[in-house]
Amino acid sequence: MIRSHASRLATTAVTSSLLLVVCSAYAANEPVTPQQRGTAQQVAQAGVPLSELAPNAPDSHTVKRGDTLWDISKLFLTSPWRWPELWGMNLDQIRNPHLIYPGQVLVLDKSGGRARLRLAQGDPDGTVKLSPRVRSEALSDRGLPAVPMHLISPFLNDAVVFNANELERAPRVVAAPEGRVLMGRGDKAYVLGELNGLRDWRVFRQATPLRDPTTLEILGYEARFLATAEYAREGGSIPAVGGKSTLAVPATFELINVKEEVGVGDRLAPAAKREFVNFAPHAPAKPISGQIISVYGDALNAGQNHVVALNRGAADGLEQGHILALLRDGPQVTDRTVAQPTQIKVPDERTGLLFVFRVFDRVSYGLVLQVQQPVTAGDRFTQP
Repeated sequence: MIRSHASRLATTAVTSSLLLVVCSAYAANEPVTPQQRGTAQQVAQAGVPLSELAPNAPDSHTVKRGDTLWDISKLFLTSPWRWPELWGMNLDQIRNPHLIYPGQVLVLDKSGGRARLRLAQGDPDGTVKLSPRVRSEALSDRGLPAVPMHLISPFLNDAVVFNANELERAPRVVAAPEGRVLMGRGDKAYVLGELNGLRDWRVFRQATPLRDPTTLEILGYEARFLATAEYAREGGSIPAVGGKSTLAVPATFELINVKEEVGVGDRLAPAAKREFVNFAPHAPAKPISGQIISVYGDALNAGQNHVVALNRGAADGLEQGHILALLRDGPQVTDRTVAQPTQIKVPDERTGLLFVFRVFDRVSYGLVLQVQQPVTAGDRFTQP
């Protein structure tokens, strides 16, 4: 009797903790969104219908290093963005969510026509051991991320979109020692412009306009990140020969972290405070649609794990963590099955999924999570 009661108490505590596991993806830095809280209110006890499970959903999964919450949700669900229902967020503890870690075993509990995930605990015979445990390291450093952070972390601070082309008036690289044209890590760069006493800067290639694929309206200016630079020596001016005018003396900068070689004419912008954001994938609360502006970098097409720019941003309701469906426009073809052939449009086909991770006012960046054919500028997206 005592054992049974203790087991129930322990199981309740474990289940209550696990109900919040996915919320760990943004617990430290992100508030729970109204949509996620609303989902939690509806399904905290229900789970998902069995029809939403993937055809080959396993009965259990041992969490391994390199897993993400998205990977695990995709393993169990046909629609991974419905993760809040599968994990059953617990509103009572939503302000203090718990994490899952490599080595833990997740069990798919199917009962009453519904499914949910819980954490396996105890001996094989079902006995739950209640004993104190001490951890000697910070678990928050080992908890699973929501998505593959190594793929998007370089873009969280390096991908920058300006509403106007501020870089035209920004400090600029005007020369390098020994007349060199390109500069790398540890090299000096000579800079002219208003520095305002700031020490840490980022170097960008001159910004290029991001145009809406349909209207051609400029939605922002994409600045290509090249390097970080540190102010090393003050500039000034000296009298010119004859003393009737002065010559500008550029300030000296040292290039610290270089992604691409820096050249004369590249621009500087103050270094922004680094963002360390965890994400919780979720579908948009309202219908949204738009188009791919471009593939980030020099590629013409994007595949899985590539980054693309979208012609929608915060002003349109997009937010970090949104999952979007990618669509390829159906071509116009000639219907020759009738006496008088006519033009028709083949239906649009869904080709993959996109994860929004960086949002500006009218432009966003997304990571291609799944794709069946190459993604190119002009392709459309919508809610999943």
